[in-house]
Amino acid sequence: MLKFTPILLAILYAVAMYRFSAWRLARQLDEQSTELMDPKLREMTTRMARALDLPRIKVHIYEIDPVNGLAAPDGRIFITRGFYRKFQNGEVSAEELSSVIAHELGHVALGHSRRRMIDFSGQNALRTALAMVLSRVIPGVGAMIANALTTMLAARLSRGDEYEADEYAAALLTKSGIGTAPQKSLFEKLEALTASAGNGTPAWLLSHPKTGERIAAIEALEAKWGVKA
Repeated sequence: MLKFTPILLAILYAVAMYRFSAWRLARQLDEQSTELMDPKLREMTTRMARALDLPRIKVHIYEIDPVNGLAAPDGRIFITRGFYRKFQNGEVSAEELSSVIAHELGHVALGHSRRRMIDFSGQNALRTALAMVLSRVIPGVGAMIANALTTMLAARLSRGDEYEADEYAAALLTKSGIGTAPQKSLFEKLEALTASAGNGTPAWLLSHPKTGERIAAIEALEAKWGVKA
């Protein structure tokens, strides 16, 4: 029983840290966000809400500069002030920003935020177990190998979530009459907008799939559904 204690402690620690992080994030979002009231974007969210048979889709502006969208663990959807500023400056269209909202809705609808608590806990336990075993076989570097392997696993799981959210967004945008063209065009802009192309980083270490792969996946869906972008 004692030999499993470190693993059990790792799981308990991971769960506690996740809950604390979720609480801290929710508090930060409460303090640093306001509801999105832009009429053009409200028109887009109204169309998506109608497609989902919902009375409305509430979106918030998160007052930080990095370009990003966020699906909070409590189900709220956020667009950063930096992303909204790109829209105001004409660098991103209302349809393109609506594709981000649809993507974050996908994370919520598919339970990705909640599932990450289980994944994070399991990965932490796996890291601890691997480190214990590998450190005995390869002293000095076993822990580093264990950390690298679990990092690769986390990245792969995250990329899987992104593909699923992309597919959800593509379906919702199609049903809303917005189409998938804005979704694909935004992907082509994202690297420049975020100033992070990921050059030199192996694809399997990225938490998000490569731009070309995401676009290809959406085009495969279009062919499957027999729809035009």
